[in-house]
Amino acid sequence: MSASLTEVLDNRRTAELRRAARALLKTPLLLAHGPHADEFRLVRSHASELRAWFERNTGWPLQVDAESARLRKIPGTLTDPTHPAREAARSTAPFTRRRYVLLCLALAALERGESQIALGRLAEHVVLDAADPHLAAAGVEFTLERRDERTDLAAVVRLLLALGVLRRVAGDEEAYVSGAGDALYDVERRVLAGLLTARLGPSLVQGEAFEDRLTEMTAEAALDSDELRFRAIRQYLTRRLLDDPVLYYDELTEAELGYLTRQRAFILARVTELTGLVPEVRAEGIAMVDPLDDLTDARMPEQGTHGHITLLLAEHLASTGTWVSLADLHGRVRELAAEHGTFWSKTAREPGAEPELVEHAVTKLAALGLVTRTRTPDGVEPRPALARYAVGETVVLEPGTRSPRRRTTTVASAGGLRKDRDS
Repeated sequence: MSASLTEVLDNRRTAELRRAARALLKTPLLLAHGPHADEFRLVRSHASELRAWFERNTGWPLQVDAESARLRKIPGTLTDPTHPAREAARSTAPFTRRRYVLLCLALAALERGESQIALGRLAEHVVLDAADPHLAAAGVEFTLERRDERTDLAAVVRLLLALGVLRRVAGDEEAYVSGAGDALYDVERRVLAGLLTARLGPSLVQGEAFEDRLTEMTAEAALDSDELRFRAIRQYLTRRLLDDPVLYYDELTEAELGYLTRQRAFILARVTELTGLVPEVRAEGIAMVDPLDDLTDARMPEQGTHGHITLLLAEHLASTGTWVSLADLHGRVRELAAEHGTFWSKTAREPGAEPELVEHAVTKLAALGLVTRTRTPDGVEPRPALARYAVGETVVLEPGTRSPRRRTTTVASAGGLRKDRDS
């Protein structure tokens, strides 16, 4: 009986550790209050084990205190544009360049400010900082006198509210946008201090090009031994497996591919043990499939008009197996509208809606590693993982007969490809 009780307790602890790890991967910044309070308490109770695992296998530091838990994730692919900050509203629109600049200026102002700040006062700091000659030379200019600029600042504030950096005390953002009022916030300074994940402070970065600056900010310490180099490769591969929906072999260097070939079983076992993700190993790469289908921020298939069109275009691209221009995809959507339009929204059936529908679908497919966008010429190229959405023939045997009846169906593996959130 004692052995049985021990086994039950061990299984319960393992399940809790897995839930805590998945919570961090899904939301790398958890607060002691708010919608993720239960996940935070779970992470805090297993902080030492989680900290050791992430540090050893990914190189991501985990900081946990009484108010927050912050997994300082550094993406495996620095140039991946499919992890945008998104508006904390129903539209969840990705941030524009201007909103990113406003976000950085707002964070700098909050870092220098007091424990409380009004939105109007924050706007004044942003306007002053935006007058920096370097920003002006880059074509950045803010006066926040126009409504669209105030709307962008309000979107930045809502993101900071969602992250827990700010707490609303009074007022609301819409009153500020319309010029009819203001809003007051408490500044959670410890949460604010934990947002930055760079290994090197941005003020110390010397590179001129954007890619060079990113590399400097996230660079490892000097790797002067084989052990350190192998550890860096293992951490990089594990980050890719946890962060990206598909890890393609042709994206790896010779050294990385050689290490993965030798250590694949060990690396995949460690990831599965902690997260419950199941490896799908193919000739072209590896996808860590989530049987629960909740460890993602880009779900496919999904309901609604956009989800249906995305799936239909995925089937079309998988059947072609080669580069397809956006113009051809626009034409394909027109054809699909004639066949499936009765199931779509009214706006999707209107003439001229094709470019927006195709853009939404291609963005989703690219985020899931199913296609690659090409700009010259403008189009998309299918990637091997798109074959899971290929169309094949299913043989149906009629009752009482030996003659098969064939019908076309979509062949897709169980479980969902993932693309983890980042913040």
